[in-house]
Amino acid sequence: MTDPSANDPFEMMRRMWAPMGVPGPGMMLPTLNVQEIEKRIADLRSVENWLTLNLNVLRMTIQGLEMQRATLAAMAAMQPGAGKDGEVNPMQGAAEAWWSLFQQAAAPAANAGKQSK
Repeated sequence: MTDPSANDPFEMMRRMWAPMGVPGPGMMLPTLNVQEIEKRIADLRSVENWLTLNLNVLRMTIQGLEMQRATLAAMAAMQPGAGKDGEVNPMQGAAEAWWSLFQQAAAPAANAGKQSK
């Protein structure tokens, strides 16, 4: 009586590598179990979905930073006090407006003092 696994080359490889402590399926030899293959496919699909999600989050983060950069560049173009390196002080416009208002309010008092002398 012949052994049915004698004609299976994968079984022969498993028997040859098993005494060395090297696991056959998954490392060097493909598995012959359909359920194991389906499990691996499902696991890899889960990893693929996780990576796709992370890729989409990364893309959204990059787009958000690009929009932030464009907004800051637009603000720098509108601000007269923008630095040479493009850095904008967001309080520059408010400070200039406050100083202008202060000078307008103080001008009548300063002129009155000059006229009384």
